[in-house]
Amino acid sequence: MLIAKVVGSVVATRKDEKLEQQKLLVCQVHDHKGSPVEQYVVAVDSVGAGPGDVVLYATGSSARQTHLTEGKPCDAVIMAVVDSWDLGGENVYEKWA
Repeated sequence: MLIAKVVGSVVATRKDEKLEQQKLLVCQVHDHKGSPVEQYVVAVDSVGAGPGDVVLYATGSSARQTHLTEGKPCDAVIMAVVDSWDLGGENVYEKWA
């Protein structure tokens, strides 16, 4: 699993029929300390994430392991919205702070 922040969305009116009704979100990858890096991924949202949410996502074959993405042509899926995380006893991120 990897950490990212939702920074946008993708609208595609013409796409593979297996991706119809799927929400696609643009996520900026973050490092383990919560700092953004210049890398982005478009991921299928399986949990109802939204703009500004910090999320956990998976790529590759793992992205097709959720109920929503099983058997679908996707390479990234958002599978959790992060409430908080700490590193070495220090709080890195707190959603409600």
